Amino acid sequence: QVHLVESGGGLVQAGGSLRLSCVVSRSPFSVKWGWYRRAPGKERELVATFTSAGITQYADSVKGRFTTSRDSAKNTVYLQMNSLKPEDTAIYYCSTTDVRAIYWGQGTQVTVSS
Repeated sequence: QVHLVESGGGLVQAGGSLRLSCVVSRSPFSVKWGWYRRAPGKERELVATFTSAGITQYADSVKGRFTTSRDSAKNTVYLQMNSLKPEDTAIYYCSTTDVRAIYWGQGTQVTVSS
């Protein structure tokens, strides 16, 4: 069964940086990877996604500040977050999609203090 484990969350001051990692295991047929977040009292929203065809998408709120990438040799997806703002505070989830379903990690908390 596909399994995702995020890490790298924490507490950071505004303007700081964090890098989230997500190890994706048992997912040889993935075609899309993504990062989403859920802020307190809000719906889950897309942060960034990219496909095996090389198409990358970012939410307008993070463009120019966040970068997603993948190391296929390590089965790991990354989200580099720079110039963090208090409104980036949320639980961040990674996901992967194959022809059958979309799979989710358990989430990692990111808190940005002002």
